[in-house]
Amino acid sequence: MKVVMIGPARSVNGGISAVVNNYYKAGLDKKIELKYIGTMEDGGKLHKLMVAIGAIFKFIKNVSHYDIVHINMASDMSLYRKIPFIYLTKIFGKKLVIHQHGGNFQEFYYQECDKKKQEFIKKTLEKADVFLVVADYLGDIFKKIIAEEKVISFPNAIEVSEINNKKTSGQKLLFLGRLCKEKGIRELLNVVVELKDDYPELELYLGGVWVDGDLKNIADKYPEFIHQLGWIDKEEKEKYLQECNIFVLPTYFEGLPMSLLEGMSYECACIASAVGGIPQVIEDGVSGVLIQPKDENSLKEAIEKLLQDEKQQEKLGQTGRQRVLDGFELAKSIDKLVEIYTTLR
Repeated sequence: MKVVMIGPARSVNGGISAVVNNYYKAGLDKKIELKYIGTMEDGGKLHKLMVAIGAIFKFIKNVSHYDIVHINMASDMSLYRKIPFIYLTKIFGKKLVIHQHGGNFQEFYYQECDKKKQEFIKKTLEKADVFLVVADYLGDIFKKIIAEEKVISFPNAIEVSEINNKKTSGQKLLFLGRLCKEKGIRELLNVVVELKDDYPELELYLGGVWVDGDLKNIADKYPEFIHQLGWIDKEEKEKYLQECNIFVLPTYFEGLPMSLLEGMSYECACIASAVGGIPQVIEDGVSGVLIQPKDENSLKEAIEKLLQDEKQQEKLGQTGRQRVLDGFELAKSIDKLVEIYTTLR
């Protein structure tokens, strides 16, 4: 099979790029003939525009040599950037897989788009031969927009690494992702500062790029226990996943976050908001702890309970890792994706 895949450049710091890089890591390009075209790179508006235009020309040049087009997208600008590729795919008579990753599509579609825009998006998405969603709740949303039989739940997955010298207890918290309001960073910073007096060994590690300068100013006030790591590479990430015993993701919305799967796979006791596909991964009190988004009290209570109960930390970490092994392991996911491609031949 010959597949051309579309999405943000593999160098971009983000969830979709992480998913795509995992595909290559697992050898998808060895199972099929795969070409990847990046439609967006980090940088200024002009640079992003030039990359998008260049991607369209590259796509036109190459698409005739492939059987299937696999388009990765989220909402907002991510969706709009992919519209030319969707229509070009059908002009060239190719099979189309649309892969929806975004956790805020429902708000975008129903609250930010008027009826005319909704109809256009609906008409565009219906051109998919297969429509993949990363969580079951997204499937329920899209089955109301496009033909139900096209929608397939296809959760994100990771390669589960062996663990060495894992710290299964302590007071080290880890967050991985964009550092912005929508990820619950304000609530996280406020809670950690508040808890520090009662838990003097408490430390927070933030792995990611700041999007909100005001929030960074808060973190800058506490360098002795709030550690800003920047965007960390694979080796550094593994180091902090080994050293930190609690992973925290107090996000406002999500699809199915790769960072949460990584935290669980390294036996971190995971605290995450009960939004998007997260409850599909975490059973509250069994494989992690679910909290309410935008709720500092809920977040504080969850963190404090784990800080007071190291046995529960260890139990949640072990159960969480097994949950990932059972349902979100990368090799199984790649095999399923190849099966989906096969149905389109």
